[in-house]
Amino acid sequence: MGVMHKIIDSDRHVMEPVSLWKDYLEPAIYQNFKVETKVENFSDFEGALKNRPSLYKLPQIYFVGNSPILNNWGPKIQIATALRSESTKAERIAAMAPDTQLESMDSSYIKQAAIFSTFAGFIVNHSELPADASLAYADAYNRWLKDYCDYDADRLKGVGVISRHDPKNMVEQLEKVVEYGWTSITLRPEVIAARVLGHEDYNDFWAACEKHNIAIAFHGGTNLHAPTAGTDRFTSRFAMHACSHPMEAQMAFVSLLEAGVLERHPRLKFAFLEAGASWVPHWLWRLDNICYPEFPMLVEENIKMLPSEYFKRQCWVGIELGEPCLREVIDVIGHDKLLYGSDFPHPDHLHFTTDDIAQQLSELNETELRAVLEQNAIDFYGFEPSDNKSNLDKKSLLEEVE
Repeated sequence: MGVMHKIIDSDRHVMEPVSLWKDYLEPAIYQNFKVETKVENFSDFEGALKNRPSLYKLPQIYFVGNSPILNNWGPKIQIATALRSESTKAERIAAMAPDTQLESMDSSYIKQAAIFSTFAGFIVNHSELPADASLAYADAYNRWLKDYCDYDADRLKGVGVISRHDPKNMVEQLEKVVEYGWTSITLRPEVIAARVLGHEDYNDFWAACEKHNIAIAFHGGTNLHAPTAGTDRFTSRFAMHACSHPMEAQMAFVSLLEAGVLERHPRLKFAFLEAGASWVPHWLWRLDNICYPEFPMLVEENIKMLPSEYFKRQCWVGIELGEPCLREVIDVIGHDKLLYGSDFPHPDHLHFTTDDIAQQLSELNETELRAVLEQNAIDFYGFEPSDNKSNLDKKSLLEEVE
């Protein structure tokens, strides 16, 4: 048996306990926009549950103030979630506390992990939340996450959440993240508070990110109260989930590109996570060969080289285990711009395992595999190599002996 690779997980999540908001949020904000849960009664959905062999307790619905945190989260998706919840309960519980998070990392050979939110992003970016409440929730979450990651700051690497509701305070938010010693933040790719990512109101923020060498990870998702790709025509989880991640990633890149953010800030680093990587060759080909040369005078101020050159210079992308076309992606942007993320403990990715990850990525040679599983994350996030001895070191040692 070969040596087990030590992995840096570029996309791992906490499960925020509801109690954190009362403990960390300003009392006035908490009283006016309280996060609480409600449990629906099965009797309301008798028809939908017809012929089910067994009944499960419906999961709680999260509210912020009078509005549900998740959009289009109706009876059918509640029931589907309930029927699946028992099989993912252990993972969700493990993600709530740092000690059990670390145990789950050990079992998956994860050396270090970039730690993202699960619910905070839905609250902070909620279209019905006023700017002061959005800011307060972002600050409360980041303070809680700081305490969470300080349990083992060598392995648990916090990714700060930034509120975009009021661009005038975004630089100040960023400076707090820098004070925490974190090297990255996460933003939603959607239009938030009527502003695309390339909006001029963000100019000072992008400059501050470059100044402080802060990496920006775009992490989309389904069911946000915002105009996510697909919500203008679909309401089903299936269709919205199909559209939200990859389509928002593509449009996020275009927004930054045509606004000149990439041109003005060549040292900024961006990652597009949980959208796969297979969209990259097609999208860059289209931008290079169809859009860019059509009317050069319309883009010459902000796009001074091929779109693909900006991507190769400044952008990383998360891969999905088993997705096609990874060789084509490497041919276009290079293997050094691919990241591995588990998305733990979210149920749409729990069937992917790291136990045979080398076999799952068999199209990569050893140099490429090591880069994807470790070095590329160090390059993007700016992580210091971990010296902490964990169970995965023991497993690797045993395999070396074997």
